[in-house]
Amino acid sequence: MPKYRQIVSSIEEAILAGNLKKGDQLPSLNSVKNRHSVSRDTVLVAFNELKNRGIITSRAGKGYFVSSEEVAIAQKIFVLFDELNAFKEDLYNSIIQSFGDHIQIDVYFHHFNEKIFSQIIHENLGDYSYYVIMPANLKNTEVALAELQQDKVFMLDQVHPEHANFPAVYQNFEKDVFEGLFQLKNKIKVYKKFNLIYSENKQPKGILDGFLKFCTTAKVPYQILNTFEAESIQKNEAYFVLEDKPLIQIIKQMKANEFEFVKDIGMISYNDSLLKEVIEGGITTISTDFKLMGKQLAEMIKNNTPRRIANTSQLRLRKSI
Repeated sequence: MPKYRQIVSSIEEAILAGNLKKGDQLPSLNSVKNRHSVSRDTVLVAFNELKNRGIITSRAGKGYFVSSEEVAIAQKIFVLFDELNAFKEDLYNSIIQSFGDHIQIDVYFHHFNEKIFSQIIHENLGDYSYYVIMPANLKNTEVALAELQQDKVFMLDQVHPEHANFPAVYQNFEKDVFEGLFQLKNKIKVYKKFNLIYSENKQPKGILDGFLKFCTTAKVPYQILNTFEAESIQKNEAYFVLEDKPLIQIIKQMKANEFEFVKDIGMISYNDSLLKEVIEGGITTISTDFKLMGKQLAEMIKNNTPRRIANTSQLRLRKSI
């Protein structure tokens, strides 16, 4: 057995036997080097393997400490999402299934808060083999990301110019929205106005850009609704809805007004789900494939093939327009 592997095994055995527990400090690199007549680099290789698996962690100026007693785990992966919803659940499940049982996936949420984003990353420095980051539309994320080992970081869903050096699986929001809407051009032009319900704090700017590009190209009258009241829905208008809450509110108000899809109101939603497939005969959606996104990310990490992949998008035409 190689010397570095003997060191790894001895630490694993000490943890399993209860001689080393979470929080205990390991002997220094030089101490292990001198005691076992090996090079310092050999000890460092062993410690780095354990560190990448999340079993030990290093603290600047203090040394190495046991951070986990789960020695059967081959790797620990940190995943930082923006928020929990049905789409992120599909994405998370796809990541887990693609990695298998020997990989530990820990998921966190920043809820579109820059301070929380930075705090979560800072508190988990050095504890994971890889860091998967969903930055959403937060600003100044490069400051927190600079604390991480750059070849261990992978971006997900949205990417910005400051993330150009990171591998990623992302959505091309502007292209996906424009192409999806353009396929529906003749159906949308039936209505007097096309409304986008959009929040700049949470929604990708690419969605807004794709919507505006479509309306300009297709010469469709439009309106951007930054605030929305379901009571304000108008007959003979179409709506592009990005979140589930306004979608349900519109359907509820439609029933109150005795409106019908296609005849009175048109609706397109962003991101597909089982709910949208079945509610009111089906809601037309433009959606990326979140299961494929998770699978492509996992394959990139497992095979050590870092690159940038634009995830596929699909229009699902149903009875709402």
